[in-house]
Amino acid sequence: MDAAGASGDELSVLRARVAALEAERAAAPPPHHRLRSFFAALLIVIGCVLVPLGLVASWTSDIVGDTDRYVQTVKPLASDPDIQAAVANRVTNAVMEHIDLPSLLEGVAPEQRPLAAKALGKLGGSLQSAVGSFVHDKAQDIVASPEFETIWTDANRAIHTSLDRALTGNDEGAVKIETDTVTIDLAPVIDRVKERLVASGMNVAAKIPEIHTDFTVVKSDDIGKVKTGFALLQAMGMWLPVIAVLLVAGGVLLAVHRRRTLVAAALGVAVAAIVLGVALTVFRTVYLNALPATVSPGAAGSVYDTLVRFLRTSVRVFATLGILIALAAWLSGPSRPAVLARGLWHSGITATRSTADHAGMRLGPVGPFVRRYRTWITWILVAAAAAGIVFWPYPTAWVVVGLALGLLFALAVVAFLADEPTET
Repeated sequence: MDAAGASGDELSVLRARVAALEAERAAAPPPHHRLRSFFAALLIVIGCVLVPLGLVASWTSDIVGDTDRYVQTVKPLASDPDIQAAVANRVTNAVMEHIDLPSLLEGVAPEQRPLAAKALGKLGGSLQSAVGSFVHDKAQDIVASPEFETIWTDANRAIHTSLDRALTGNDEGAVKIETDTVTIDLAPVIDRVKERLVASGMNVAAKIPEIHTDFTVVKSDDIGKVKTGFALLQAMGMWLPVIAVLLVAGGVLLAVHRRRTLVAAALGVAVAAIVLGVALTVFRTVYLNALPATVSPGAAGSVYDTLVRFLRTSVRVFATLGILIALAAWLSGPSRPAVLARGLWHSGITATRSTADHAGMRLGPVGPFVRRYRTWITWILVAAAAAGIVFWPYPTAWVVVGLALGLLFALAVVAFLADEPTET
């Protein structure tokens, strides 16, 4: 009995160990599943890394590489207070350098000139300040007028064409990036200021020669080194973000657990976009801190914010889209919160349909048709929402949210129509 009992115990232990090994083997993923998971993760990681580069490439091609788009982007700067103040100060300084204060006596009667000369000598810097303030007022009037918007737009159109050529390696054009600055010639503004000064009685302004002075738009020690990068990004254009999205989608399709992979991939895209947004903010601080004292920080900040405005919009679009896709994939999963959310959704639809049925609402053949083709209708609506995002000209995060809410409403209508009628 003892020997038989011992043999039985050993047999039970062996059976338990065999069962445990079989369970471990069943739980362990097959080798080809591990390989699929590895390549799926690799594709998704590469795609997420390419997302920021793709957004920058798209912005470079669409904004920096397109003159009309660039001019449309920087046009609002003409009414920016910091830009107007910086331009007015630069024009005032240029004009004052060419005004000979003693020559103002030419407009004084001959018998009054000795007395005026004596007074002029006593005023000294006070007269300089008074005249400078007068010139600045006229300059401020010009930059605050609609005329300045035309001057600003024309100047940026000219500089962008040459800047594009210089950045892509073509040396043709009026502007060459040989130093570390990109500037706009303010000669047209100075001409308008001289006309205003003469019209106000300061005839000496008519003797001011043609003045060419520059207003710094961009200043960077490394601007001459970006030609290759600019040309590459411009060549990639819209293709790089498409490649990034295709890589992420390929990784999701290759994965063994697609729903969980889709949640992780969508969140990865959102995080990648947010990282680019943070980088733009950090670079703004670094860029402004590196500017020389002669450049207005407020004006430079306005220029930077305006130039990257649409890039930041793209960042918000991709971040919002990634979060919404991850949320939708999670809600379709088996977790308790997701099941509860779907239950509440279905209960609400059923209660609404029941109320409509009791009110005498009849759908006729529409209900059976929707029930029969509900899957096809759902995918068509999803495809339509995706197409809306893709083909919408310059979508914003609010456009993405609006399309998502529209899709949600359309799916609610489909669920309402497809729900079985309540027996009466």
